[in-house]
Amino acid sequence: MEAAAGTAAEPTGAPGVRRLRPPNNTLDARAVSWWRAQWLLLTAAPVAVLCVLGVLITPARTWLLGVAVVLAVLGAACAALLPRWWFGVHRWEVTDQAVYVRTGFFRQEWRIAPMSRIQTVDTVRGPLEQLFRLSTVIVTTASSKGALHIAGLDHETAAALAERLTHITQGTPGDAT
Repeated sequence: MEAAAGTAAEPTGAPGVRRLRPPNNTLDARAVSWWRAQWLLLTAAPVAVLCVLGVLITPARTWLLGVAVVLAVLGAACAALLPRWWFGVHRWEVTDQAVYVRTGFFRQEWRIAPMSRIQTVDTVRGPLEQLFRLSTVIVTTASSKGALHIAGLDHETAAALAERLTHITQGTPGDAT
């Protein structure tokens, strides 16, 4: 859940020097199942097409069905392993000063959006997210890098986060440009 006010930076010992620390909050545990379902659906479509073509095109049956099996095995392996790994590295935090998001393992991305730069806060729930009672909070900023996405939050947590961000940004001076 959401951490109390604080910062995702902490003193390093030298006066006035702060170092970045990982944001405190994890995603909802159901995000793992949501990501797995996405992988399986993404894999199922081409596997089904290859199987149908394999049945209909007799001369190419062996290699079409072979590719379908390989793709199904790779898709199942990715669905089993990657979501748990992603869950371990995705973090987020909101303080009175900024929104912090960290994603990635090999190629880590840390995004920090100061409250004065936030333009809009959106909550999005696709059909699969609705099935898992999850939501994505999208924080649009005045940055060319694009919006910050916090995907895989419990829908009630996402609604409370959007409300909190709205209140904080309304009271933050600046024009978000």
